[in-house]
Amino acid sequence: MNSRQDQLKAFDRLLTVMDELREQCPWDKKQTMETLRHLTIEETYELGDAILDNDLEEVKKELGDVLLHIVFYSKIGSETNDFDIADVCNEICEKLISRHPHIYGDVEVNDEEDVKRNWENLKLKEGKKSVLEGVPKSLPALVKANRIQEKVAGVGFDWEKPEQVWEKLQEELAEFQYEVKVGNKDAMESEFGDVMFSMVNYARFLNINPENALERTNKKFSKRFQYLESKAKALNKPLKDMTLAEMDVFWEEAKKL
Repeated sequence: MNSRQDQLKAFDRLLTVMDELREQCPWDKKQTMETLRHLTIEETYELGDAILDNDLEEVKKELGDVLLHIVFYSKIGSETNDFDIADVCNEICEKLISRHPHIYGDVEVNDEEDVKRNWENLKLKEGKKSVLEGVPKSLPALVKANRIQEKVAGVGFDWEKPEQVWEKLQEELAEFQYEVKVGNKDAMESEFGDVMFSMVNYARFLNINPENALERTNKKFSKRFQYLESKAKALNKPLKDMTLAEMDVFWEEAKKL
């Protein structure tokens, strides 16, 4: 691994390249925070994909892309004299120090849960009106549900045991099934949302990240379905002309791969 000196040298090199691109490249000169925003989101999702695939070489590359965006935003901020990369680094350092009094102060903690509770309480002392302020409105619903539950649990609003969450889930499923029988679409959607929220909560108690779990299933399903497509193509038979029984043969084969 590189020494701290080499790491700082590499970071300095990136800052220099960013300065040069911003000054000389027509595309880079044109960018604003708004035009970069959707690209940053895309890069973050690509990093997430690489992490789930456990492709460390790709993780390294995607981290570089995300880091570039951080440097890019900081460069734009410096041009308007609002902030630069040093301000960004110093602010996050100050926040980390203030949020870890068990490391940089005299607060004692017993475990990870104590750390989380302290973190949320400190945020409220800093002027936050709600523990939910830190949950971005634009997060995908599944991720948002998990973050909401983590946030409120950090201040003690939580179930005591996984069994209680499981019972709540069964209750929500029964309510959903009732609305399905009644046929009320609005009520069905509402109850289905409650079921998913409870599922996310139960996953949290089992230390399962629901977003990661669902995405792994998406990838697994896609891989198996693409195997099915390849077999149908080899037979020169469109999927729409195959029976479910025929497709199931290849599906079972795909599950063994």
